[in-house]
Amino acid sequence: MDKRPFVTKEKVEKITKIYPTPFHLYDEKGIRETVTVFLKNQGYNVLQASNGEEGLALIEANEIHLAVVDIMMPIMDGITMVLKLRENYDFPVIFLSAKSEDIDKITGLNIGGDDYITKPFEAMELIARVNSNLRRYNQILALKENRNLNNNQQRLVVGGLELDKFTKEVFVNDRGVRLTAKEFQILELLMSYPGRVYSAEEIYEAVWKEEAINTETIMVHVRKLREKIEANPKKPEYLKVVWGIGYKIEKGV
Repeated sequence: MDKRPFVTKEKVEKITKIYPTPFHLYDEKGIRETVTVFLKNQGYNVLQASNGEEGLALIEANEIHLAVVDIMMPIMDGITMVLKLRENYDFPVIFLSAKSEDIDKITGLNIGGDDYITKPFEAMELIARVNSNLRRYNQILALKENRNLNNNQQRLVVGGLELDKFTKEVFVNDRGVRLTAKEFQILELLMSYPGRVYSAEEIYEAVWKEEAINTETIMVHVRKLREKIEANPKKPEYLKVVWGIGYKIEKGV
């Protein structure tokens, strides 16, 4: 029968390009070193620690993407270590233990573990679980990155002036400012392109969605906006008039 590896070396190498960070393995010295050698042969970088305190110290000193943690360790056990780890880190944790009772699995997963392997185990099973957890972690990171990108697109910031398109909130130096709907729309337009000068006609047509016939209302709204967002409306920091042309939000305040 033709035997094929569960995970090819090429696949492992592809994953390590995405996750070049060392993996932590905690276990009895013999198993720890054996698994370390195996992972290194697959292209992974590996750091070792013999107890929970050493493990936490390594995590603080290195950028880590995954940890394999033995529940039974001297000085500090794996449960205590992961409880402390979860205070600051969210990378995947695979628990490793000789015990097979459900209570150990439940405890490990409830306190922040992502997976559980019972000794004895096949080396390729460990690799498969590492791959699976890293794949999920990568998906989570991608979602967070997209969410942050969306949040950045939803928030306009110029100096101490912030506008949130989603919540319709405006802050000046972390102080909330209440605007009318039209005031908010005018400010959003100007803040979308700091430094660009908009004529009163352009502002009117963009906000009111109709042809500008009388633009005096723009002057009124701008004056009220200044009173709300400027520390000194007579010497505005953000909302400036370009005489004879229009209005702008000062760029690089």
